[in-house]
Amino acid sequence: MRSEHAPHNVLAEPHEVERFYDRASDLMRALLRQLAQTPDRPRPFPEIEDALGWPHRRIASVLGGVCHLRQTEFGGRRPYHFHDERQAASARWEMWMDADQAAAVVHLDMTESQKGGSR
Repeated sequence: MRSEHAPHNVLAEPHEVERFYDRASDLMRALLRQLAQTPDRPRPFPEIEDALGWPHRRIASVLGGVCHLRQTEFGGRRPYHFHDERQAASARWEMWMDADQAAAVVHLDMTESQKGGSR
């Protein structure tokens, strides 16, 4: 198994993942929902962007936009994992959610859908 980039920065508790999702932008939520569809499967950024119908490099922009939130409210931690280009099978940055993180996002998204929320 490949080691991951900065595993100490990963949010593990479902309530933390849900709070991050609730506080994030619509674009970040779309990214989290996409990652939740394939838990425990690292994918290179372009593959994820293609699945979302986004132009390449959009993920970098979205992650840059959420940086302040991560730093100020979550101590720099994040609800997803990374392989950097040296650790990734694709030799590109890859990201994924583990099964517990994905379950938290799916649960919150389903709850909001049932309430008729736009988020």
